[in-house]
Amino acid sequence: MTTRARYGVAALGLALVGLVGCEASDGDPFAHAVGSPETPWTHEAFDDAPGQFTFAVFSDLNGGERDGVFAVAAQQLALLRPELVLSVGDLIDGPTPDEGALAREWDSFDQRAAVIQAPVFRVGGNHDLTGKVLQDVWSGRYGPRYYHFLYKDVLFLVLDTEDHTDARMREILEARSAAIRAMDEGVEGAEEMDYFRMPERVTGNIGPDQSAYFQQVLADHPDVRWTMLFMHKPVWRDGGDPEFVALEEALAERPYTVFNGHLHTLSHAERNGRDYLTLGTTGGTQFADDPMSFDHVTLVTVSEDSPSIVHLRMDGILAKDGTVPAGGSELCFQASACR
Repeated sequence: MTTRARYGVAALGLALVGLVGCEASDGDPFAHAVGSPETPWTHEAFDDAPGQFTFAVFSDLNGGERDGVFAVAAQQLALLRPELVLSVGDLIDGPTPDEGALAREWDSFDQRAAVIQAPVFRVGGNHDLTGKVLQDVWSGRYGPRYYHFLYKDVLFLVLDTEDHTDARMREILEARSAAIRAMDEGVEGAEEMDYFRMPERVTGNIGPDQSAYFQQVLADHPDVRWTMLFMHKPVWRDGGDPEFVALEEALAERPYTVFNGHLHTLSHAERNGRDYLTLGTTGGTQFADDPMSFDHVTLVTVSEDSPSIVHLRMDGILAKDGTVPAGGSELCFQASACR
């Protein structure tokens, strides 16, 4: 062995001893062997505050699901490794009273979502919950249609925006079914039918029992560091559903963020000094003339400050080989770009 080689081995050994010694001496997760006061890094205040965590959100995969897109999103979420994953509804196609067909649709969704290591929290949309049959299937498989949970002192509220009276639900279901049949058959003027004039088609509804439930949840958890609301339809739009407005009043003195889907185009609004985010698609139908109608997932990092929110376009989430996973390189993720 040459003198230079022996010196290199000795120096490496000293560096390793210093590295291990630094870690063992003070328990700091960061250890190094640089002995000078000058260092080749900017500072040692790592972005790892206690209680910090990241969760992900995916948007509508139905309302005309495009083959393969959600399978790609599931693989991408598996690569991103959030601690938990939420949705904003329309997880299945659903316009059928056939419970067997609905079971197969839910089986398909659950099998594809199982690729994600993190727990996935379902949120019901109109494709999932319009009509008693769909609601009964949901309840039999997944329990409550609206619920809450806590994670690392953050309160998550999951709303059901298809919370209509039985009579109104029947009216909506009949009008919706008629409109879908007309569109499938190519009937001229189908988009002028009754369903498209119903306010619930866009903004949805939450009932008084649901509103009271969440107001009680808020009263029971007054000191959480943030509150996150997830829903399918934007019940806050067009003046706001009265029961949701009551919920907003209960939220008024605390920091919160709202996520919804349904409109298949990404947008941000500020209401009551808070962020209200309408997500785009994660496989659902897109608008070819809308540049904000594209497939994405959303990452939210919660720390002591306000949440950091970033939308990741699916065509930019690449595996280690530089390709979109699960064959996604062959798919179109934005109709206005690739038509």
